[in-house]
Amino acid sequence: MTVTLGYATAGGGDLDGQLAELTAAGVDPRRIFTDKSPGSTDKMRAGLLALLSYARAGDVVVVVALERLGRSVAEVTQTVADLTTRGITLRCLRDGLDTATATGRVVARVLTDLAALDAVRPGEART
Repeated sequence: MTVTLGYATAGGGDLDGQLAELTAAGVDPRRIFTDKSPGSTDKMRAGLLALLSYARAGDVVVVVALERLGRSVAEVTQTVADLTTRGITLRCLRDGLDTATATGRVVARVLTDLAALDAVRPGEART
């Protein structure tokens, strides 16, 4: 059974607006995970971690924008790679990214490859 999940974070202070957009896109408010305090970059976001542990293959994760999935390019690409590898569809409302489409799968593959490149430490060879 496919479950549609949402994620919103207060980065930028527009949590209520994101919640409204996710709900308008058909996400059940009870299935929206949130992080209300952006905090420092060293802190893990409990809402995002809960979403990632709850989501299963076949589920759909909806965010307002791709940058909500991380605080850096590396974190965003790693999160997209994780979702893609686990068979979880990602929909970004403002960016138009939907990994259920052929174009979305190509974009996700590029982001997954970038995450793999970022994982290679200086001096290591990529296999």
